[in-house]
Amino acid sequence: MLKSNKATDSDAFQLVFRQPTAEDGFPLNQLVAASPPLDPNSIYCNLLQCTHFASTSVAVEEDGRLVGFISAHIPPEKPDTIFVWQVVVDKSQRGRGLAKKMMHEIVKRPACADVHYLESTITPDNEASWALFRSFARDVGAELNHAIWFEKDKHFNGVHDSESLLRIGPFPRPPLDK
Repeated sequence: MLKSNKATDSDAFQLVFRQPTAEDGFPLNQLVAASPPLDPNSIYCNLLQCTHFASTSVAVEEDGRLVGFISAHIPPEKPDTIFVWQVVVDKSQRGRGLAKKMMHEIVKRPACADVHYLESTITPDNEASWALFRSFARDVGAELNHAIWFEKDKHFNGVHDSESLLRIGPFPRPPLDK
């Protein structure tokens, strides 16, 4: 079971899970830029993610270096839902389950006390993300439903693949510890 501040994996690497701060904005921007095919945001956008959405996002560092981040927020019209905007894991940490551990960390936060659903958007061909969210749904014992939300031609003028909105839930409070 991971604690919200420090965790040790079986590989003996130490990770610190914490709320992001403004100082994470630039490193987040660089981490996303080094993680194609993720869509990059402006540094200013990353600064807002790290400040305006700090209570519902998670930064993970190893030896003072940002190695994982999930930006998420609770949409004002859906107070029972956490929307995961972007998940990024440094290539040095991939294959260790870090993304799913970050999702569990977020839904256990006090800011998510009324959350029973998790939503995100994913392109139909992003197998890694589909696997992540399916695994999270199994962990919390909830259904995963999805449908195309933003269409390639209608919403992206043909320059970006369609995005499916997935919805996991309802899940119990608090979610299962993993």
